[in-house]
Amino acid sequence: MKTFIVKDKDIKKSWYIVDATDKILGRLATRIASILRGKDKVIFSPHQDTGDEVIVINASKIKVTGKKLSQKEYKRYSAYPGGLNIENLETVLRKSPERVIRHAVHGMLPKNKLGEKMLKKLRVYADDKHPHASQNPKELIIKEKGQK
Repeated sequence: MKTFIVKDKDIKKSWYIVDATDKILGRLATRIASILRGKDKVIFSPHQDTGDEVIVINASKIKVTGKKLSQKEYKRYSAYPGGLNIENLETVLRKSPERVIRHAVHGMLPKNKLGEKMLKKLRVYADDKHPHASQNPKELIIKEKGQK
């Protein structure tokens, strides 16, 4: 039996749209990362970008469990003395909710050039308006825990 190698012409990209309203951040991010990587396809290959494009709307309406709103921290360092910025999840959601979802998905993708290429296929918007209607995105249903 020969090994099947995916050619670039065999990869068909499609667009998905996800409504993040009342979705739990981690569960949403894992599903998005899986689609960006292409793990839901039969032709998945770990060294190639076989994934699809994903649009996330209503990023400001995500949910988190427990006390994460006040305890989860996002750190940035400017490489200057005293340049460490620490913000909690509640502050970041208020300022730029797109950053929260992008950060969560980025942590679930490969840490190399291929992962950066996959992350570029993610578009996150704070409200329900997006400029990608001409791509005819299919709605992606993300099930909550306990749903069938």
